[in-house]
Amino acid sequence: MSKKVLVFGMTDNPGGMESCVMNYYRNIDLDKVQFDFLCNWEQMVYADEVMKNGSKIYTIPQRSKDYKAYKKAMDSFFEKHAGEYDVFWYNTCTLTNIDYLVYAKRYGIKKRIIHAHNSGNETTLLRGIFHYLNKARIGIYATDFWSCSMAASKYFYSDKIIASKKHHIINNAIQTDQYAYNEEIRDEIRKEYDLDNHYVIGHVGRFQYQKNHEFLIDIFNAYLKLDDQAILMLIGQGEGEENIKKKVSDLGIEENVRFMGVRSDVNQLFQAMDTFVLPSRFEGLPLVLIEAQTAGLKCYASKDVITADSDITGHIEFIPLANNAEEWARRIYTNSKTVEDRTKWRQMVSDAGFDIHTEADKLIAYLEE
Repeated sequence: MSKKVLVFGMTDNPGGMESCVMNYYRNIDLDKVQFDFLCNWEQMVYADEVMKNGSKIYTIPQRSKDYKAYKKAMDSFFEKHAGEYDVFWYNTCTLTNIDYLVYAKRYGIKKRIIHAHNSGNETTLLRGIFHYLNKARIGIYATDFWSCSMAASKYFYSDKIIASKKHHIINNAIQTDQYAYNEEIRDEIRKEYDLDNHYVIGHVGRFQYQKNHEFLIDIFNAYLKLDDQAILMLIGQGEGEENIKKKVSDLGIEENVRFMGVRSDVNQLFQAMDTFVLPSRFEGLPLVLIEAQTAGLKCYASKDVITADSDITGHIEFIPLANNAEEWARRIYTNSKTVEDRTKWRQMVSDAGFDIHTEADKLIAYLEE
């Protein structure tokens, strides 16, 4: 008899957390584990795919938009459906709202997993206060404690929880064969987007405060002083996109910045890049850094913000956010003439435990504990 798991955490955006969940979903035997989804967005990303596989999607109103409707829907859903599930898998980037775990316990779901995907998310003082208040009581409502990295664990959990047998690091594993460097794909993509003879700096991420696009544009603008033919490829969407487009326009660098939107071929776009830059304000263990390294890209990331555990290949250079944009640009440019063998990095990522084919079996074992 298959185990039934109710998953929360999917949004309308194909970000890192959503991609992590889907990577496991696609590589677990759905005859052994049945996944359904609880969502507070009108349109859940990957909805068509999961429904084709027989998964159900239930929608709850967002608490911030209509608390009365939210509370009524929560009681109605859990009262009706909680008895159908063996496991509740709660994916989140913050402890600001743990209502879903509270309801899962109240209505009798025995195994309640919280999965931490970030090592910081205090975009406002109030969010930070709620996070730390809920950190003190998360052990009351969750039975199992997962995270993408030890840095995320320390942000979410007490030392006692981290030392327990119910704490597990779940690697942000990927299908490494899909991201492995491919010269033919690189040539095709670079020809399609007129990138030949251009040094391409890449970034993948939602346009929001966390990803620090404003500083990324400053870095790239400084880089153009060293190489005026360089191209910045931005993949993603989000509420901050228009402000970034305006900044690019105000700087007069529109010809050098490519806004690619949300893409289903990110693995191929990685091939066309020459380096990857991630100056985030906070992260867990970024999935995009695993993907970029698998594609053989030298990466630059925020020091003391992004965990050193993400440096699987020894090819991530960590730079403090306190350093100015010119310093970031100089260090990227210094390495831009170095030619690496990008074909060997996929195996390094696999050997480090980030290949989904092996990690999916571990996740099933944790679900069955």
